[in-house]
Amino acid sequence: MTGTPEMDTRPKVSSLLNRLANYTNLTQGAKEHEEAENITEGKKKATKTPQMGTFMGVYLPCLQNIFGVILFLRLTWVVGTAGVLQAFAIVLICCCCVSPKLAPGDHLEHSGGSYFMISRALGPEFGGAVGLCFYLGTTFAAAMYILGAIEIFLVYIVPRAAIFHSDDALKESAAMLNNMRVYGTAFLVLMVLVVFIGVRYVNKFASLFLACVIVSILAIYAGAIKSSFAPPHFPVCMLGNRTLSSRHIDICSKTKDVNNMTVPSKLWGFFCNSSHFFNATCDEYFIHNNVTSIQGIPGLASGVITENLWSNYLPKGEIIEKPSAKSSDVLGGLNHEYVLVDITTSFTLLVGIFFPSVTGIMAGSNRSGDLKDAQKSIPIGTILAILTTSFVYLSNVVLFGACIEGVVLRDKFGDAVKGNLVVGTLSWPSPWVIVIGSFFSTCGAGLQSLTGAPRLLQAIAKDNIIPFLRVFGHSKANGEPTWALLLTAAIAELGILIASLDLVAPILSMFFLMCYLFVNLACALQTLLRTPNWRPRFRYYHWALSFMGMSICLALMFISSWYYAIVAMVIAGMIYKYIEYQGAEKEWGDGIRGLSLSAARFALLRLEEGPPHTKNWRPQLLVLLKLDEDLHVKHPRLLTFASQLKAGKGLTIVGSVIVGNFLENYGEALAAEQTIKHLMEAEKVKGFSQLVVAAKLREGISHLIQSCGLGGMKHNTVVMGWPNGWRQSEDARAWKTFIGTVRVTTAAHLALLVAKNVSFFPSNVEQFSEGNIDVWWIVHDGGMLMLLPFLLKQHKVWRKCSIRIFTVAQLEDNSIQMKKDLATFLYHLRIEAEVEVVEMHDSDISAYTYERTLMMEQRSQMLRHMRLSKTERDREAQLVKDRNSMLRLTSIGSDEDDETETYQEKVHMTWTKDKYMASRGQKAKDQSNVRRMHTAVKLNEVIVNKSHEAKLVLLNMPGPPRNPEGDENYMEFLEVLTEGLERVLLVRGGGSEVITIYS
Repeated sequence: MTGTPEMDTRPKVSSLLNRLANYTNLTQGAKEHEEAENITEGKKKATKTPQMGTFMGVYLPCLQNIFGVILFLRLTWVVGTAGVLQAFAIVLICCCCVSPKLAPGDHLEHSGGSYFMISRALGPEFGGAVGLCFYLGTTFAAAMYILGAIEIFLVYIVPRAAIFHSDDALKESAAMLNNMRVYGTAFLVLMVLVVFIGVRYVNKFASLFLACVIVSILAIYAGAIKSSFAPPHFPVCMLGNRTLSSRHIDICSKTKDVNNMTVPSKLWGFFCNSSHFFNATCDEYFIHNNVTSIQGIPGLASGVITENLWSNYLPKGEIIEKPSAKSSDVLGGLNHEYVLVDITTSFTLLVGIFFPSVTGIMAGSNRSGDLKDAQKSIPIGTILAILTTSFVYLSNVVLFGACIEGVVLRDKFGDAVKGNLVVGTLSWPSPWVIVIGSFFSTCGAGLQSLTGAPRLLQAIAKDNIIPFLRVFGHSKANGEPTWALLLTAAIAELGILIASLDLVAPILSMFFLMCYLFVNLACALQTLLRTPNWRPRFRYYHWALSFMGMSICLALMFISSWYYAIVAMVIAGMIYKYIEYQGAEKEWGDGIRGLSLSAARFALLRLEEGPPHTKNWRPQLLVLLKLDEDLHVKHPRLLTFASQLKAGKGLTIVGSVIVGNFLENYGEALAAEQTIKHLMEAEKVKGFSQLVVAAKLREGISHLIQSCGLGGMKHNTVVMGWPNGWRQSEDARAWKTFIGTVRVTTAAHLALLVAKNVSFFPSNVEQFSEGNIDVWWIVHDGGMLMLLPFLLKQHKVWRKCSIRIFTVAQLEDNSIQMKKDLATFLYHLRIEAEVEVVEMHDSDISAYTYERTLMMEQRSQMLRHMRLSKTERDREAQLVKDRNSMLRLTSIGSDEDDETETYQEKVHMTWTKDKYMASRGQKAKDQSNVRRMHTAVKLNEVIVNKSHEAKLVLLNMPGPPRNPEGDENYMEFLEVLTEGLERVLLVRGGGSEVITIYS
């Protein structure tokens, strides 16, 4: 069997299948960088095929990233403040927010994870905006983990390591913030150095960090079970119903026995101004209330959950109290030995603080390049991780509420239990299991964030959709993104300078919620549009899940912090518009394009339901451009004028014709189309280009006028240029093509705009500081003459020009009434314009006008009938001109027919007698043409007199003659009508009203 050219250029099916079946994705994460470091004698190790399965590659990394700082440091406080019921709702909402998102996660087959999916599903604009939000969220997560580690280190492990100290309760808070900043910065520098030296060290310690997390969680469950029969001993000192800090109290009593003597205790000295019983002035509340000790961990069987069911939101500085405890109704001073609320709490605040604890579900998808079977592992592993972590969080909410006293739960830093970590007091065998485990887990999570964030930024930079980030796509010899790591460290330092875990958490919540919202949107959009490329293998996925997740994400953004939500959206919007402005051209086949196609189809079908109403009419332009031999546009200012008229709105189609055969000229057509597109971009014309190859120019233009547009989005106005130099041209096809286009436009009931002297029209950078746009309204033609100057004034070039409208009154007209009626009409149209009525009568035709009319008419007749060379035409035209100049001096006032007869008899013509006799047969028609020329010349004289300084003159354009024999007279008529004017726009309506006085 003989081959064909296609067989030689296209791949064989067998080789294609082999390449596709063995296609692998190299990870864009830590793996290749780790392998790059293992270079021995200048040779890299062979890249191994990804072998990670569901358990090691997705499930465990998700657990490690989800469990962390919030679980150990803030979940008990959330339960104590919101109550078991509302805390349960907070955890459930946050888990539901992320649960639907990765259900179809098998589509994340490429390295790059969620960023890859968003950018390829929603396009480079959304991909870049949301990708950067995801990057910022990951970076601030690193700051949050570091602040968590520092809090554990300074509050629970080595409190004496604090650099700044203060005995004043108000200044103690500021000292703690400064300690967090100093140690946080030191920890950040240390972690950045570890990541810089090598990611493989981070990966090797990952198993240790994960083991710490698992052991800590098991210790919580073990402690909860043990508390049901043997609660741990953590007494809480209470003064009435107020909770006291046990950090500085030696004994929970007002007095103590020393050598069989009762003496005041330390507590007495904190509330009284004397260490003696006598002559001491004490706080009123301290005097009237007893000091008691209650069990901080009453245990699972104590029934304390009934007190912890309901919320207890407090303002900053309020004393933590036990509502059920006895207390005298006496006001007392605010002593620093009370356990105080450090931040004003609310439901929305707790949502924002807790949400980062569920943001680690992307860990599996971000390692998609390392997985042996990403399509299978990602959805299964992620869903199992979500179910596991959701169960742990929800069960811990119930266990904390059932085992721990409410005042201890609301004590964020464990002041009531001698500075112990609250969750550690419940654990078994020792609180140190939780303290050490949580410290290492937060350090590990911080290292993971500092490892992942630079690579995410590097992926965005390498896609080259944000030019100023291009430098962060570079890396060192082993592939480590050095510059991206430095930027990540700088941004993380900003989070550390905030120095508060409770303030940083809502910030990263916004960025992660923004990311999750658009992942859900991408999944739902692809499903609803039934994109052929969207083929999720997970059979239980439904678009409603993604839509629900998207709705919850949006709600959570505003629930947790509406002002942070607005800031995040503004940042994402600015990035989106920047990428759109830069014009990122990526062939990613985004879903927004599919949405646009569906919306366009729906809109086109709606437009087909009926003809547009007058108040909905707007010029939808078909701009006819002429190309030269080099396929360059001859009159680019025509496109400039179209852009000024449309001001970037509505439909604009730019069409042109190449004469030839389509099969032979296809390449030229593509090149010409690209030229037109580049010109459209330069002139900022938003529209479409259409190029036709036809055997004849007139046929091609006819095809454009008939076929451009689709459905209701078709052009209703044709814009073209005047054929300059048609009188001097030996080729009559130019002006015949022009008249043919006018006839086709008229037959199609389209409006027509003809720009004369288009090269003198202003560019988009020229702005008229003053001047007039003059409208000569001779015949009412649908109102186009009124609408066009109004539209032009919307553009900056014409904005400062004034509109003047002239109309011509005949002998029988009342010019004063006409002016009033026209002014009233413009008032109802809400168009500001100066109105003037020009009286023009037949008796006003001067001898000069008559003579010039004869000259134009005779020249037109002569050139039409003679078949002479160009030289002979010029000679005869000059002879006519000279002869008419003589007539001007000797024959003014003679009868019109006599003048014509005398002229034709005296002029020496080179044509034959037969031709001359044939020309006399059309004497009646010639006389009619002469009268039309009279009108054109006189009207031109009036227009030039009134509008010679106008920036633009708009005139009614009469229709072409029915008989083609009068075409040249028609061209001469238009030429005479517009002679002496710098910029002219001839306007011919399409036969329908385009403007109305009704809104």
